[in-house]
Amino acid sequence: MKTERIKGKVSARESVVVCRKDVFRAELAPRRDRLSGGGGILFTDSNVYALYRKKIEMNLAGVPVFVMPAGEEHKNEQTLFSLLRTMAEHGLRRNSTLVALGGGVVGDIGGLAASLYMRGIACIQVPTTLLAQVDSSVGGKTAVDFCGVKNLVGAFYPPEFVFADPSFLKTLPPREIRCGLGEIIKHAALNAELFDLLSQNREKLFDLNFLGEIVPKNIAIKADVVRRDPTEKGLRRCLNLGHTTGHAAELSGADLSHGECVLVGLLYESRIARKYSDVDGEYLSALEELIRFVLAGADWKGIDVGHAARLALLDKKNTKQGEITLTVPVKKGEYAMLELPFAAYERALSEIGESL
Repeated sequence: MKTERIKGKVSARESVVVCRKDVFRAELAPRRDRLSGGGGILFTDSNVYALYRKKIEMNLAGVPVFVMPAGEEHKNEQTLFSLLRTMAEHGLRRNSTLVALGGGVVGDIGGLAASLYMRGIACIQVPTTLLAQVDSSVGGKTAVDFCGVKNLVGAFYPPEFVFADPSFLKTLPPREIRCGLGEIIKHAALNAELFDLLSQNREKLFDLNFLGEIVPKNIAIKADVVRRDPTEKGLRRCLNLGHTTGHAAELSGADLSHGECVLVGLLYESRIARKYSDVDGEYLSALEELIRFVLAGADWKGIDVGHAARLALLDKKNTKQGEITLTVPVKKGEYAMLELPFAAYERALSEIGESL
């Protein structure tokens, strides 16, 4: 894989995304001296640390490491403030850097901690999952879950660098690949060229070499949207495709990963689009077929849609009392915004759930 650099400016901050192999040696090791002695901290979780402890010790000797317990259930204020306390204890300064090595949870918490410490220090994201590489590490959204609501407390805080290494994907189980494909297919629903590429190479969707080649394309799609709308005032809402229903399914206790929930959300919301928008039915059928192909093997039909609908009322994307805001796919490369009364949304989920 050739090294690719993608630059984008969010507000006054410029982010550089570097897609390349061997980021420990090529990108992190040269920063070791600057990161030690109060100059930085490495933040990761227990799963990633177990896999890469030797590489961390070899390339970042002397840099303090904070290891959080792995899992979405630890994406909370307790983990956030434990990290901030450790940063203070190690004497990090305003010109220090936090390196977040891990998946979406690590990236979200690490980015938020960097935004808060001394009103903002530099952050480097090193995403180790497919989901984090193509989505959560890019764009500067940081957050923790709070009061039972996903990402309720957070900030827009773009990292200085994102280092996306396809070698990390080799350690991922098939379910984690499927999780990342949830966001890749979301991007494909916004980009006709990517949609055609995935549709024509469906048998390669779990092939790591193919995924390594399309990661930069996905990053570029998201980076372009973020550059034009850094704080989600308009265009960036397109990136919420499938996420209202997906987040609700996730919070309802469904035994699905975030990306799997996004795929289920896209499936439900494409059906809602057929009823409430002007759509290309043939395209939506092709999109649904692609989603079903990726979800094969996942137990995704047992969602409590009534509970999920009620949870959707709490979604931070809603703009009106008692209404659910949705970003839905309508035609190849096109989306629409819908605001449905809760009763209509709840009824739609129930009807769709019975028909799937």
